[in-house]
Amino acid sequence: MERIEVLKGSAGLRYGPSTIGGVINYQTKTPDDGVILSGRVGSFDTRETTLEAGGRTRSGDAFGGIVVTHARSDGFMDKGYEMTDVMFKTGLAIGDRQSLGLKVSWHENDANISYRGLLLGDFEAGATYNPAPDDFYLTDRIAFDVNHEIALSEQVTLTTLLYFSDVTRDYWRYDVDTPASNAAGRWVYRDTVTGNNRSFERYGFDARLTFEHALFGIANDAEIGVRGLREESDDTRIRATREQDRTGINDRHRIDSAESIAFYAQNRFAVTERLALTPGLRIETYEQKRKILTENNATAKTSNTEFLPGFGLTFDAAEHTQIYGGVYRAFAPATNGVALDGLTDQNLDAERSDNFELGLRGVHGALTYEAAVFRMNFDNQVVTGNTDPNLSRSNAGKTLHQGGELALAYTLGGGFALSGNVTYVPTSRFESGDNEGNRIPYAPKWLANASLEYSQAGFRAALMVHHRGAQFGDGSNQRDIPTDAAGGIWGGRMDAYTLFDLTAQYDVSPHLMVFGAVKNLTDKRYITGFRQGIYVGPERSLEFGARYHF
Repeated sequence: MERIEVLKGSAGLRYGPSTIGGVINYQTKTPDDGVILSGRVGSFDTRETTLEAGGRTRSGDAFGGIVVTHARSDGFMDKGYEMTDVMFKTGLAIGDRQSLGLKVSWHENDANISYRGLLLGDFEAGATYNPAPDDFYLTDRIAFDVNHEIALSEQVTLTTLLYFSDVTRDYWRYDVDTPASNAAGRWVYRDTVTGNNRSFERYGFDARLTFEHALFGIANDAEIGVRGLREESDDTRIRATREQDRTGINDRHRIDSAESIAFYAQNRFAVTERLALTPGLRIETYEQKRKILTENNATAKTSNTEFLPGFGLTFDAAEHTQIYGGVYRAFAPATNGVALDGLTDQNLDAERSDNFELGLRGVHGALTYEAAVFRMNFDNQVVTGNTDPNLSRSNAGKTLHQGGELALAYTLGGGFALSGNVTYVPTSRFESGDNEGNRIPYAPKWLANASLEYSQAGFRAALMVHHRGAQFGDGSNQRDIPTDAAGGIWGGRMDAYTLFDLTAQYDVSPHLMVFGAVKNLTDKRYITGFRQGIYVGPERSLEFGARYHF
């Protein structure tokens, strides 16, 4: 990845289907010209090597390149992995008005990890062993996308994207002997193993027409588009024993699929040189289907149609100060296993949220700033528990999230700079249901980051601070962490923690750069979450590396 783009507010209406809270766009790197070899080594016997090679024609009309990475590690808590990742990119200009691009990627990772965390006694004793040493999570992914852009005129551009991906995920987990685990104070396993093995196929298209026009005698930028998507999950459950080496009886085989098509339109009205208004609308219809092959191909399906309006504005209050805001509706469909629980259409509404934000951003001398307040009001939240004992999920009503965020960056001089951000969410609660009034799980009131950076003559360093406030592990807001292996809902209160990282890099020459990092500088021991036990944050670790551009 080269960068991560975050789209907030009504800008997310152009994407989907699940866009509650915004859109995160992971942008892959375009290989640089020449050949770059980099490597790093670090704690837990971590080793990683990356080869990047790319080039362009003299005219600049075509480029191509490949990035290959191989990494392996014993892993924190002996959760080792071996990973290979390959990406190829190429692009071509077709005349003066068209361009065509292709990206192909392949990824494989064999990881010695599991849902299991430490039981409370071992966590408090400082244990760092792998609580599920024989569980493995085996993944691979192949994907490609083709994108085309054509300028139909000086004012009109059509872009089209076709994409496909296929992911397999074999998850082999040994069954637990609960009484023996309770007696031992740690997980004890039987000789039986379950493979929850799934593959995910996904393909679709996205076509966008952008154009300028002069409606109402003012400058307008418009975008209209259509998007189609099909996803399918092939889910098998294999029952085996230690001696069978990951082969056995498939006692549950189901196929979940979803198809959606969306139409959207938005228009930016430049009302004045300082004020711009952007209304938009997305209409999305989707159908979900479940087939269980081990139950005589029994089938169920459900469908929904959503109308999602949005409205955004920007106002240049001063030369370097802008006010921005927006109101929009977003949704996330209930997944197949919930919407079609028991092979019956549960007639569940999608999770919908009405969202509002208002902010101020700008530059004042050496200071760059952005501040915003937000409110997310959910209807039809899908939660555990149901008045019908045969069902596992239901629409349980509303949840409310509201707060503010602030980001600052300041150039101190002498090569020093300071930056940071803080998010404060005083309200994040269930508004109805069994947990009414309780705080939403994994929603701390405070999140904060800060960085003190220094740059001078090819040397760059940064001291970074990350703070996460206290949070709960489940909707009941229970404070005590379970002490046994009985299963059920794992929850409890996770204390706040603050972490420090130190990074540095130095350009030895125009071709050679060396770098290093110390993560979790103070060796803080903290809880990151619960599932089936306690997930522990990584201890202090070191890494060193070099990058050479031939």
